[in-house]
Amino acid sequence: MLQSKKRWNVQECDEQLVNEFVENLNITPLVASLLLNRGMTTVEAAREFLHVDAQTFHDPFLLQDMDKAVARIQQAIDHNEKIMIYGDYDADGVSSTSVMLSALQQLGADVDFYIPNRFTEGYGPNKAAFDKISAGGYQLVITVDTGISAVEETAYARELNFDLIITDHHEPGPVLPDAYAIIHPKLPGSTYPFKELAGVGVAFKLAHALLGELPEHLLELAVIGTIADLVPLVDENRLIARKGLDYLKLTKRTGIEALLSVCGVKREEINEDTIGFAMAPRINAVGRLQDADPAVHLLMTTNAEEAKGLAKEIDTLNKERQQIVNDITEEAIEFVEGMYPPDENSVLIVEGEGWNAGVVGIVASRLVEKFYRPTIVLSIDSENRIAKGSARSIEGFDLFANLSKCRDILPHFGGHPMAAGMTLNSDDVEELRRRLNEQASNVLTQQDFIPITSVDTVCTTEEITLENIEQMSALAPFGMHNPKPKVLIKDVHTTSMRKIGANKNHLKLVFEDSGVLVDAVGFGLGYILDEVSPIAKVSLVGELSINEWNNMRKPQLMVEDISVDEWQMFDYRSAVDVKRFFQQVFTDQMKVVAFHASTIDKYKSLLPMEHVVLIQNEEQAKACMFAGEQIVLLDLPPSQKWLECLFVQGIPSRIYAIFLTEEDHYFDTIPTRDHFKWFYGFLAKKGPFDLKRYKEDLAIHKGWSKETIDFMAKVFFELEFVTINNGLISLVKNSAKRDLIESATYRQKQQQIEIEKNFIYTSYVQLKNQFQDIFKRSIE
Repeated sequence: MLQSKKRWNVQECDEQLVNEFVENLNITPLVASLLLNRGMTTVEAAREFLHVDAQTFHDPFLLQDMDKAVARIQQAIDHNEKIMIYGDYDADGVSSTSVMLSALQQLGADVDFYIPNRFTEGYGPNKAAFDKISAGGYQLVITVDTGISAVEETAYARELNFDLIITDHHEPGPVLPDAYAIIHPKLPGSTYPFKELAGVGVAFKLAHALLGELPEHLLELAVIGTIADLVPLVDENRLIARKGLDYLKLTKRTGIEALLSVCGVKREEINEDTIGFAMAPRINAVGRLQDADPAVHLLMTTNAEEAKGLAKEIDTLNKERQQIVNDITEEAIEFVEGMYPPDENSVLIVEGEGWNAGVVGIVASRLVEKFYRPTIVLSIDSENRIAKGSARSIEGFDLFANLSKCRDILPHFGGHPMAAGMTLNSDDVEELRRRLNEQASNVLTQQDFIPITSVDTVCTTEEITLENIEQMSALAPFGMHNPKPKVLIKDVHTTSMRKIGANKNHLKLVFEDSGVLVDAVGFGLGYILDEVSPIAKVSLVGELSINEWNNMRKPQLMVEDISVDEWQMFDYRSAVDVKRFFQQVFTDQMKVVAFHASTIDKYKSLLPMEHVVLIQNEEQAKACMFAGEQIVLLDLPPSQKWLECLFVQGIPSRIYAIFLTEEDHYFDTIPTRDHFKWFYGFLAKKGPFDLKRYKEDLAIHKGWSKETIDFMAKVFFELEFVTINNGLISLVKNSAKRDLIESATYRQKQQQIEIEKNFIYTSYVQLKNQFQDIFKRSIE
């Protein structure tokens, strides 16, 4: 067997609806099942999803307070009031700020922006910043992607006599700020049709309302924050993402062109991954290490030289951020494994003095990936006794809800069910750890700590076609709630498998079923080669793609996980280097089974003795519990019966066959009954025979080995046909007639010959079949 890394949650589809979709939408059954798994339960809903370009945006005035906010902003523009955009330092906040700036500049407003410093000010509005803004003569402040938790700060704004309009998308708390207007799709009582906009999506709605028509030219900005903030890519977010990517390919923004250049991305190659893995990390890196202002300046600049310099600066910051993340992650892993091991902690809270607070969210994500526990990573400021950090969660543990139960020790926090940010007194960290672990123990089971992969459908090799894969692209752009489709291919044979890459850490394979061959690649899965036996049937989970090379287009599977459901046999019988097996192949999950103490003694220096089991009789074999285990058969037992006894408790998951032997009985000279008959007659004719003096002469005369003569003499002795005294062998007169099989030595020789024939001198397939037969007899 080979256990998959994650739990495979395979979606099930209503076959009747699949057929209905196929008939009405002219799509393949595979694509129809993907649509159903994304919540499209009617033909019309599926059609709208596929033809997203034909959809329209919701009326922005359906958002509560929109009319009030627009009127106040227009008043400020008409009276030449100074307007401040108050943003956030991540990619959503930066793009939100840029959208709002662009719209207000287009309307001729006197507008500027302010983004707090993550390290000196923290997240969200703060009183010191409001003091500066008020002193600068700003009479209207508009927050973007922030502010919904700023209850005290909003009250302070009133004291400073400027109006505050809040636009945000984060979860509203039990008490809302008393702002001039709040534009938020999740406000209590909100009738807005779509609740899951990103911060930039809310800013885009305000821009739409202000400009009086859909600002399509701002979609190239809106798509950045929408994809970067991991909001569900459905409904209006899907529309923003789809249209935004199209506009991004045609961008005339100097800063975006410069950013794409340092990312090494060509316009025609732009897709959702361009934002998620190239643009957004670089934009985020600025605010993670310093003031985020350069990121906004990059998106807003019209000067090519400035854009080039800013893009280069941002790219350098991103490289620095990557190194910092790697360093902190190593420290955090050591902290977890040394202080709070995952098997004893349902929630991991890791703190480090002086850790860069701007990257702790990334570190938290990496720890979740490694340990699969809800994780909080905190940067400790010991001088001020402050802990600032970020949290990431797993399925089944709502971070926002559980942190809300700790509000008394969390003066500042906000976020979503799967992610959150917070500031607290460093003295309260241990109490937070205690509470969250207690809360988690009430809702999470051991099963919850095994990562889940959501699989869209079971796919046959016949369905892996260029047409199917091309049709699947109609579901793009992919993201939250519309992930890249994952398929399961069950129980197929591999026709080839090899390690590839400079470090041989990737896997290249070809699998086959029903006569159809499919190429597959598994990045980081090179180790699997040693864990899949030659004729095992494998199941694979991955994403389908098209491999274009040398003007050829072929379907391929990008493998993410592999399992083998049947027991496996690994053949190391021809491995002359036993040392290599125990140094390179053996793992702590294996148990080494030996039937002869002499074998253990001979290889003792190589063997992991704490994993060695010596079995010296059938009763000991029957007592072994090897069901589901990985066992190494170091040598062969005296008879096949011992192997049958070995598996009465259950079948192992893997057998590694080595079968070391002291001598090859199978290739010895095997005396026939005619041999025995001649030797008996020889002794009767010659009388007592001195084996010590004349055995070699007799062996040469007959063309036998000396071992053959010793063997026959021992058999005769056990049958009481002869006496042997100091090498002198003599017949016993009038001995009882007995069959050769009555000799234990004769029987043992026959059994050894038989077991070697069946288990050493056979093909791989024959050997596996031998074990299959043993398993059947063992459980009978």
